[in-house]
Amino acid sequence: MSSVIVISGPSGTGKSTLLKKLFAEYPDTFGFSVSSTTRSPREGEVHGKDYNFATVDEFKKMIDEDAFIEWAQFSGNYYGTTVASVKKVISSGKTCILDIDMQGVKSVKSKPELKARYLFIAPPSVDDLRKRLEGRGTETEESLNKRLAAATAELEYAESGAHDQIIVNDDLDKAYNELKEFIFQK
Repeated sequence: MSSVIVISGPSGTGKSTLLKKLFAEYPDTFGFSVSSTTRSPREGEVHGKDYNFATVDEFKKMIDEDAFIEWAQFSGNYYGTTVASVKKVISSGKTCILDIDMQGVKSVKSKPELKARYLFIAPPSVDDLRKRLEGRGTETEESLNKRLAAATAELEYAESGAHDQIIVNDDLDKAYNELKEFIFQK
């Protein structure tokens, strides 16, 4: 098993649901590096657990200090994974799971010393993804269209061979079993 597993896929494909199942079944095996962001906390999110919340100036200073493995700007906010947060998980003896976007995948791929493996979680179709996102009730028409455009680009990138495996999440139990097979293969 690799010490870094990169999981990516469009918002709404069930990555969080799959990862919650994995962490519940194997509580001492995996760890998330806690990402940093400049966006405001959502209800119930805890600094240092869900995200490390930072000001734009703090985030830019970390960029200048080369503190990030990957970082991106999306919907007006910065998001990133620090080297320190990944090392913290690995040094605890756990496999580090990175849940990042396409830009982040490209950045991590430029750091072969991480020896990461790459998994993409895909929706059954873009139409299905639209329905899932609309069902959340959290998207404006503009944000929905941005997410769908980003999803289309991510799907094209994944299908170009950028990932070690693509799992289509059309059945949660099937997708979860495929996720476990991927993670635990030697």
